[in-house]
Amino acid sequence: MGMVRGVPRTVRLLALGAFLNAVVSFTFVYLFVYLVGPRGLSVTQAGVISGVGGIGLVAGNFTGGWFGDRFGHRRALLTGACVSGAVLVVLPALPVAALYAVLPVAQYAAGVVRAANAALVAVSVPEGGSRRQSFALFRFAANGGFAVGPPLGALVATHFSYDWLFVADGLGTLLFALYAARILPARGSAHAVPAHDPDAPGLWRELRARPAVLVLLAAIVVVDTVYRQQYSTLPVFLADQAPGHAQGRFQSLYAGASISGQVLAPPLGAALYAAAPGLLWPVCALLAAAAGVAVLAARRLPGPGERARVAGKGPHAETGSPERAPAG
Repeated sequence: MGMVRGVPRTVRLLALGAFLNAVVSFTFVYLFVYLVGPRGLSVTQAGVISGVGGIGLVAGNFTGGWFGDRFGHRRALLTGACVSGAVLVVLPALPVAALYAVLPVAQYAAGVVRAANAALVAVSVPEGGSRRQSFALFRFAANGGFAVGPPLGALVATHFSYDWLFVADGLGTLLFALYAARILPARGSAHAVPAHDPDAPGLWRELRARPAVLVLLAAIVVVDTVYRQQYSTLPVFLADQAPGHAQGRFQSLYAGASISGQVLAPPLGAALYAAAPGLLWPVCALLAAAAGVAVLAARRLPGPGERARVAGKGPHAETGSPERAPAG
């Protein structure tokens, strides 16, 4: 267990909490399907509501660190988890019009939790200590939870309803807040409100001094925009391709495939990086391009109806149907 060796106890407990919270955080996968399915919205309406919620999530991630720096990361995490959990529990009972305002609040709070979690890992490890191992353990735990969550969510939606997805996610988030309150001391140098230094450089000044970080952030926005399509339009595409009697199984296959990278990426990427660090990103780019070409090529494959018509163009299609011709 080299990854755990030297990692502070607080970080290990945070990693466990991140795993448990990620297991129940499955609504983000099925939100779009929920809106166009049980809620009966059009694809356009569902896209707008999902996009507005996404704005809240992005804003929460961007500003959550500021709340932690000013008011304490523990306080930011607990507040965000309580708000997000409470909203998700009642969300199925709200009218559609309220979702435009309520969903961004829940997503914003979830973004604050994510930022606070990462900050707590950083401040819990002394500078120059096992910070790399701590973040590796934390990410491993969170990814492991996300690998379990979507298939579990598919089972909940299939055997109960999509409404129960939000209730389970909300209750799980509230339990995570209770867990975090127990493991994170209310007082202590690692979680106290940091002293404000009026002479410290501003964020924009720090970023301008590191232009490579700005380029990286812009590239992440582009890549993530493409990546997130699997959580918005892709489930609906599978909601259109799937036959009525297999909707649940199609969505379950999607859920499993959509998080398989959580299992495959760490060992494969680490092995390639250890053998040839300079090849990692070129190989990733080639694999992504190949996947795109495969998807485009797959559009030429016949669907169920087309396959039946092709099958019908056999020997009898040339000579006529064996059935009796209608009387003239």
